Amino acid sequence: MSIKVPYEKVKETVEKALLQAGLSKEKAEICAKIHAQSSADGVESHGLNRVPRFVEYVLGGLVDPEGEPELIGGKGAVENYDGHLGIGITNALFCADRAMELAKVHGIGCVALKNTTHWMRGGTYAWRMAEAGFMGMSWINTESCMPLWGSDEPGVGNNPFCIAVPREDGPIVLDMAMSQYAYGKLGVYRLAGKKLPFPGGFDKEGNLTDDPGAIEESKRILPTGYWKGSSMAIALDLAAALMANGKSGLNLDEEGRGSCTGCCQIFIAYDPYLFGTKEEIQDMLNKRVAAADASHPEKEGGKVTCPGERTIETRKQSMENGVNVDELIWNQIVAISEGNLETKDIASK
Repeated sequence: MSIKVPYEKVKETVEKALLQAGLSKEKAEICAKIHAQSSADGVESHGLNRVPRFVEYVLGGLVDPEGEPELIGGKGAVENYDGHLGIGITNALFCADRAMELAKVHGIGCVALKNTTHWMRGGTYAWRMAEAGFMGMSWINTESCMPLWGSDEPGVGNNPFCIAVPREDGPIVLDMAMSQYAYGKLGVYRLAGKKLPFPGGFDKEGNLTDDPGAIEESKRILPTGYWKGSSMAIALDLAAALMANGKSGLNLDEEGRGSCTGCCQIFIAYDPYLFGTKEEIQDMLNKRVAAADASHPEKEGGKVTCPGERTIETRKQSMENGVNVDELIWNQIVAISEGNLETKDIASK
């Protein structure tokens, strides 16, 4: 069952939970803000639902709260960092900001990060770059959690990819895994006792299904666009490992530590006004988005929107009326904030 919790209370409670897990005051505050913002934007799967799991990984030694990005090398607009298994959120924020600093000098900036941990909501960093006036692009490689097309066992990560366009009337932001539904989203539907809106994978008998629990059990999530999604996933895996000179999904599988531990992430920032004026670029963006949004809806009373537009409205509603939170997840986070560190992650199986 879902409940509404005021945004400030959400942030404050998560911060207390992360302090109990051993994070510094500064890092607990930063991470709590990102988790709270993600849920406020409607991305519960990678917002509050990830807090118990993150605490487990910190306590289990899979995340080093004191790890910091270290510059390994740089050439012009490109830099390479070792994340030293530090906190995924703070490592990724550092790299997104560094990519923007490089873009201010070179017009484009690219930061390749290796040996880091789960960044939680990937769109956080694309939104950050777009809201700062840059076009942003980022992606990650993960351990295998999705079958390649034609296989019945996990052979590639679902490797989320994000791109953000800095439209002043509201950024257009795509944040997607290479599976029809990310595992976190399956957990959201399962906890709510709901079926998926569209089939999202196969059950253990090989039947296409909209039952999130059955897909979690079989680990046969459906690649986005069937063979196209799994092909894109393996390409993103290889590109991230190559650019960061880090580990591929195969290496992560062999180590078996779980949830992106030791993964690679790429952050690219681009100055949108390198070859055009601000006025003409923004006018082009606004006209294109308006035309897309004016598309005739398939259902009476429906509305077509570009990615990211509904997020802004969801954020506004969350700030006014409270953040939508699964009650079981919320009770876990409250328990952790009060010192009960034995609470188990229920958002995933």
